[in-house]
Amino acid sequence: MSQPTRCFHCGEPVPAAAPWFCEILGQSRPMCCPGCQAVAESIIASGLESYYRHRTENSANPEALPTVLQEELELLDRSDVQDRYVSASGDQREIELLIEGISCAACGWLIEQRLSKLPGVTQVSLNLGNHRLSVTWDTAATRLSAVLAELKRIGYGAHPYEADRASAQIAEENRRYLRRLGLAGLMFMQVMMATMGLYEEFNQDLTPRMATVLRWASLLMTTPVVFYSCSPFFQGAWRDLRSRRLTMDVSVSLAIGGAYLAGIWATVTNQGEVYFDSVTMFAFFLLAGRYLERRARQRTVESTARLVNLLPPSAVRLAENGQRQRIMLEEVRTGDVLEVRPGESIPADGVITEGVSSVDESALSGEYLPLSKTAGDRVVAGTLNVEGPLRIRVDAIGDATRLSAIVRLLERAQSDKPRLGRLADQVAQYFLICVLTAAVVVGAAWWWYADGQTAFWIVLAMLVATCPCALSLATPTALTTATGSLHKLGLLVTRGHVLEGLTRVDHVIVDKTGTLTEGRMTLERIVPFDGYGADQALAWARMLEARSEHPIARAFGRAIELAEQVQAYPGQGLEGDCHARTLRIGKPDFVCALSGTAAPDYPESDGQWLLLGDTAGPIAWFVLNDRLRSDARQLIDGLKTRGLKVTLLSGDHASVVDRVAAELGIDQAIGNASPDDKLAFVQQRQAEGDRVLMLGDGVNDVPVLASADISVAMGGASDLAKTNADAVLLSGHLHVLLDAMEGARRTRRIMVQNLFWASAYNAGVLPLAALGLVTPAWAAIGMSASSLLVVLNALRLVRVAGHRRPAATAPSRFTEEPA
Repeated sequence: MSQPTRCFHCGEPVPAAAPWFCEILGQSRPMCCPGCQAVAESIIASGLESYYRHRTENSANPEALPTVLQEELELLDRSDVQDRYVSASGDQREIELLIEGISCAACGWLIEQRLSKLPGVTQVSLNLGNHRLSVTWDTAATRLSAVLAELKRIGYGAHPYEADRASAQIAEENRRYLRRLGLAGLMFMQVMMATMGLYEEFNQDLTPRMATVLRWASLLMTTPVVFYSCSPFFQGAWRDLRSRRLTMDVSVSLAIGGAYLAGIWATVTNQGEVYFDSVTMFAFFLLAGRYLERRARQRTVESTARLVNLLPPSAVRLAENGQRQRIMLEEVRTGDVLEVRPGESIPADGVITEGVSSVDESALSGEYLPLSKTAGDRVVAGTLNVEGPLRIRVDAIGDATRLSAIVRLLERAQSDKPRLGRLADQVAQYFLICVLTAAVVVGAAWWWYADGQTAFWIVLAMLVATCPCALSLATPTALTTATGSLHKLGLLVTRGHVLEGLTRVDHVIVDKTGTLTEGRMTLERIVPFDGYGADQALAWARMLEARSEHPIARAFGRAIELAEQVQAYPGQGLEGDCHARTLRIGKPDFVCALSGTAAPDYPESDGQWLLLGDTAGPIAWFVLNDRLRSDARQLIDGLKTRGLKVTLLSGDHASVVDRVAAELGIDQAIGNASPDDKLAFVQQRQAEGDRVLMLGDGVNDVPVLASADISVAMGGASDLAKTNADAVLLSGHLHVLLDAMEGARRTRRIMVQNLFWASAYNAGVLPLAALGLVTPAWAAIGMSASSLLVVLNALRLVRVAGHRRPAATAPSRFTEEPA
């Protein structure tokens, strides 16, 4: 019996004489129904025809799925996993899935039709608006993995929908703001039409009964605006008054509450002007301004929240016998060995035990090129494995990972206020006190010399126009935006005073090892003795060094074979047996003691020289050097161009430090400096009036980093959660510090602009409102416009600075001595 023709899209049998075909990959492919035909045509029209090219043969087979995918799906059959996503009622289970790949209504028809035919599936409902699929099934008849597998077979990805709590809370708050804003806008238009009928200019034939009806109608429509739309203002004012503070919510609440009560009095007594149109107008414009401010600031805050979503939901753990087991991320423990395939996110911090690949760390460090990784290299959670499979031994999970430390420090920096921000808050409080006092005095004067109604309008306009919203928003918006932008460049600002302090620095002190240099040794040259070859000498050296944990050992590369009976002599070198030959590598005196010969002189003074020898005598010299970072010269030149003093302060030998300083053009260099010497030097410069920025590796320089006015630590040198630095250079690119200085200048300039505009507006509108030249309606518009202008000006900092590519300079090497 011949096999039936299968649908090229979903794999289902094609009915006899079916008229549905689609041109895919240059051939006419059969389709089982118009739904599959429409979906396939949509995929091709969207430029995604490669989906069919890269699809495995099994993907069109409804009986088989790739092993890895099947493991991921079966993970969701576990009861402890389903507790997070599935609601239960007896044997019935219900889950909400987020579907990927939906392009039109035909997709919805196909999904519902296919799933409803599965045994045990009782209800299927797809919301095409948000691509969420609700499925109800009987656990006695089918499993959740079978439902997901069926979706995968017909070409759709699906995973349990679980809203991020922070994102869900932000979204819910935005919806509340929109509801309040929508109600205020709707009622504002209705109340405006009703109150216009009370104006003599518009209707001179209004009867007293109709006037009363319009007054009460305006009151009824204004009441929900006051008690619902404006409730955040009253709650904020009550909270601030209880804490004995005056904020903009106090003045807003006084204006809205006063006008509303005055309108009630006019309505009950049936005399005087009602102020309901002013109340609703003020509420609408103020809520619109605050909503736009909220959305603008949220753009930067969301960048921090997205970091948390870099982690995968599950991981593959390897047992000691090599058996693979897919587990949830919460089940990963320190010491586990995980397998990470190409294209997958790394779930935890750890060290590579097997494999060679490149890792994309751009989301964390700003490094836009993938970094090559091999056995022994560290990787961090949230980064992306690009090329080859890796096996990783976990050494940090959860809050101990570098990703979590970055999130915590970034959130601290965004909540920390610089000096200008604290000054603006103090000024806003004093300004509000002056405004309230002036409103009372001006209102009393107008009451005495004019009438009560005019005095009320004047006081209302003063309270509305001079609300210090823009003044309070001037610095937080700029600070938050700039902090997020600098993080994208690779500089993690951990304290709020950095952006302000970078503009005032006049002396930059830099460490050498791990800061201006890459901090790792490289094998530069091999000098064999007569009778030996460089290749054979290197092979023996690798066999010995492969047994060592010393950082120098990595400079020799990986060994095919390992030496036996290896013994380390601290400060001297290594000894071991290589193919029945006893060898030593290390200092000349130590190596030559094995053969009883005299130690040879160093061939040159530059570099760190190691000697390899056996019982017969020396075999070869190896010279190791540390490499300058490619953009070290660019950093020094940039600092000097800005007129800053630069000092190289290092614990290395003075000759090495002087040579590096000469190569980079640094005028002042100090070597052989202990941590106490470094601290004393910085404090001395500060006593002489210098504002010092210290750039160090964050390991041995903790005291001096804490003492400097601004301290920047290299990201790869120490645990970010424990560093005392004010900022961390995550990317390792020194030129980012120049970008940060330029960004700090722009940030300060925009903060000053915001403060100037907010102060000028509030100071200028106050006398105009006191003279009766500004109505409450125009006051509300002006206040909202000033706040929005401040926020939009701060958003210019979204692009603080661009990446500067390091200058193309030849690599430099020099002697590396212990600090």
